[in-house]
Amino acid sequence: MGLIASLSNIDRFSDSVFVMHERSEKLIPFHSHLKGQLSYVEGGLAYLQVNEKHYVIPARHYFWIPQGLTHILKIGHSGTVLRSLFFYTYDDDKNLFYSEVGIYPINGLLMEMIKYTESWDDHILPNENNYKFLSVIKDILPEISKKKLPIALPFTDNERMVPILDYLEKNIADNHCLKSISKKFNISERSLSRLFQFTLNTSFLQYIKLLRIVRSIELMLQTDWSISEIAFSVGYGSLPAFSNTFYQLTNFRPSDFKRNF
Repeated sequence: MGLIASLSNIDRFSDSVFVMHERSEKLIPFHSHLKGQLSYVEGGLAYLQVNEKHYVIPARHYFWIPQGLTHILKIGHSGTVLRSLFFYTYDDDKNLFYSEVGIYPINGLLMEMIKYTESWDDHILPNENNYKFLSVIKDILPEISKKKLPIALPFTDNERMVPILDYLEKNIADNHCLKSISKKFNISERSLSRLFQFTLNTSFLQYIKLLRIVRSIELMLQTDWSISEIAFSVGYGSLPAFSNTFYQLTNFRPSDFKRNF
């Protein structure tokens, strides 16, 4: 049974751990559950939409979604395996980690522990032997989840902004500025600047940076292009400028990120 079909079953037992491993390419629409969600993305990209932000989740990363948080999840490639554990929440107050959305690079220990649960489908209850193993996974998350991937792309449904953001995404390599975009969409530079701040809570230039780095992460994981080819394809005229911006937003140099993830 896939994740979409299982949504109504996840919260059946409040003290259980619900286990699911799924290979798919699909969109799981807006939903929430009363359990906290730990998911490991294996072999491709996933996309998470929550709190008016789009997160790109690269392969070899895992994410945590707190209980009750409405979100959309998209699996970007048919080869991607999403390994998910939905945890009880009666002890969530013992650490701030469980109340925050986070995306983290996985280490060998957690990866092996999650993969070890591959044959444990459905609910694991407190009286079952496997429950203690799963509880250890939840307990160690705050300790091993120290390096959060910081990049997220804000989004909005504002009818004035949607065509502007769509244009920027489709023409990401062009040399954009407030003047050129305001002229194209017949809006003053001042009004456009305010619109970005009001709807996205970020500046025009910062949004362009985020958009280009998010796209570059996708290209690193989906193509065999060199770092230079990726930099130029997302609008950077020099490799050092791209590398510095990438590091500023992710705490990784592009070459290190591509090599490791």
